[in-house]
Amino acid sequence: MKITNEDNMELMARYEDNHFDLAIVDPPYGINIQNAGGSPQHLGFKNYTKKNWDNETPNQKYFDELKRVSKNQIIWGANYFVEYLSQGTMGWIFWYKGQQGLTMSDGEIAYSSFQKATRMININRCQIKIDGAIHPTQKPVKLYEWLLMNYAKEGDKILDTHLGSGSIAIACHNLGFDLTACELDKEYFEASLKRLKQHQSQLRLI
Repeated sequence: MKITNEDNMELMARYEDNHFDLAIVDPPYGINIQNAGGSPQHLGFKNYTKKNWDNETPNQKYFDELKRVSKNQIIWGANYFVEYLSQGTMGWIFWYKGQQGLTMSDGEIAYSSFQKATRMININRCQIKIDGAIHPTQKPVKLYEWLLMNYAKEGDKILDTHLGSGSIAIACHNLGFDLTACELDKEYFEASLKRLKQHQSQLRLI
């Protein structure tokens, strides 16, 4: 597992075409989530330091580079990146958060390059509190485990360009996948590494 504190474009530039078997990424949606009415801090989950990382979406160059270095991609927030994604794909993924009547969306949509039937996974977002919330757009470890079990093969090299809370790192550790990931924000980078190390230590004690 290789996790670095750097810009994702610099990371991807070091790798040849199709180096990674699967990229699972959760880029900024450009909706300024920490000031949105339905953001986690308004729902009693946690108060986060105000940052501007979600003010803009990645540009075309990012998506071109992502598709260059990976054979397949799963991209969360697909409805915010429609102009950058391939047309005609079958394999969309919907994460239903198991909630109703809240200001936040009932779920999130991911683009997938796989020509498979559209799938829905039901994992209550309260699972994030159980995991230990350290990021305002954190996703459950169980969600990443489900993605890996259904879309990756044994021995696949996994890429994540926006590590965030590190949930994917814990999922890859649990399932034995080789992950390369980066996080630009130093605070989140250090917090996600700490979270991963604590998880690994707990497993050794069992």
